[in-house]
Amino acid sequence: MINYNNYPEIKPGKKLLKRIYVATMLFVFGRAFQAVSRVDRGAREEFAQMPDDFVLDFGVVPNGPHMIVGKDEKGRIKYLGWNPAGKKITLAMRIKNIEAAMRMFTFLESSCTATARDRLIVDGDLPTACNVLHIMDLLEVLLLPKFAAKLGVKRYPKWSQLSPLRKWTSRLLTYVRLIA
Repeated sequence: MINYNNYPEIKPGKKLLKRIYVATMLFVFGRAFQAVSRVDRGAREEFAQMPDDFVLDFGVVPNGPHMIVGKDEKGRIKYLGWNPAGKKITLAMRIKNIEAAMRMFTFLESSCTATARDRLIVDGDLPTACNVLHIMDLLEVLLLPKFAAKLGVKRYPKWSQLSPLRKWTSRLLTYVRLIA
């Protein structure tokens, strides 16, 4: 007869380096949301379609890092930090685990593919969640070099969809606002 009390419970590791990387990427994306909302015309149009009380909580479950982004009183997008406590969340988007978050933020898998493979949980308005994913794709195109962005988005925009002038000016201004 096997005595289960003699065997200790095996607890999984904390994956500290992966958590730090995902937290850093969520911080960068949160600041980039704020920057691109002021710089790019297409992003402003996407944000204009969102409700006035919009607050996004994008994070990793069960207790992973978070990114809180929302509209202020003037309708501008602000990065509100990483702690969702005390904020009225209108859209919660969760990545199911740290491994799925690593696949998304190392750009091995696009957000569309992650959604299709059921790696994302959405609690809130679905059209608004689609707008958020569209803005994330735009951010990847603006922030990353072409070879990396092609991995992270479903379709890299053609010249007719995103002119080089718009791309480079938006990229430069986004970087400046991201750092400053």
